Amino acid sequence: MNYPRAVGRTSGAVRPSPIFLLVVLVAVGGGVLAWNSDIHSQQAKFAVFLMVVAGWIVSICLHEFAHAYVAYRAGDREVELRGYLTLNPLKYSHPLLSIALPILFIAIGGFALPGGAVYVHSHGMPPRTQRLLSGAGPAVNAVCAIVLLVVVSLFGSWTSHLTFWSGLSYLAFLQIIATILNLLPVPGTDGYGILEPSLSYETRRSLDQVKPYGMLLLFALLIAVPPVRDAFYGIVNALFQLSGVPTAWRVNGDVLTRFWT
Repeated sequence: MNYPRAVGRTSGAVRPSPIFLLVVLVAVGGGVLAWNSDIHSQQAKFAVFLMVVAGWIVSICLHEFAHAYVAYRAGDREVELRGYLTLNPLKYSHPLLSIALPILFIAIGGFALPGGAVYVHSHGMPPRTQRLLSGAGPAVNAVCAIVLLVVVSLFGSWTSHLTFWSGLSYLAFLQIIATILNLLPVPGTDGYGILEPSLSYETRRSLDQVKPYGMLLLFALLIAVPPVRDAFYGIVNALFQLSGVPTAWRVNGDVLTRFWT
């Protein structure tokens, strides 16, 4: 199917849901609480947990919204009917797999699962639009990481509000993980979606059968194969260190988020 280029205003189609606004409010509330918490207190653990988890859900919504918005601009009106332009986390695939499971992985091991998924009709779009559609989500994570790291590097301090800066540093670290993970050219990832229009029809058909299991295979490699895991986190750590933000702040944020360990 060919999709005509969207014309006119699209702002009316974008309606942030009350659920999304509530999550944003929780993230801000966690940040305010962290700002006023001693890093060794129980309050600090609760505050950073709220800030990081709610902040991560916000980034999942923005990631999936970016995919949907590009598709909408390209003419796919079903993304509006499905509620993808509302930033409602419950609209992005299954709430358990898209929201609860990523939160669980962050809580137990600091691993940023990609989160939700939107279903768009991309096959009739030009290759360039397909690449933009796939790249929009990781671009959001990259922008989130850059903005957070710039804020922390400019204003962060060892002597004041260290709980807040630690939580923000860890949230930025998770955004870097999500960016790199999504850009890996494995069937089922956004990175593969960027590459897919350049592949032959036969290759795409063959790899379509791998898509449902590609992400599981990638996770298995990262969890069970130490050289792969070490190489992946080596890249993530190198990118984080480019910001000049102390690694100790990120570690503090990790420990505070997983307060029961």
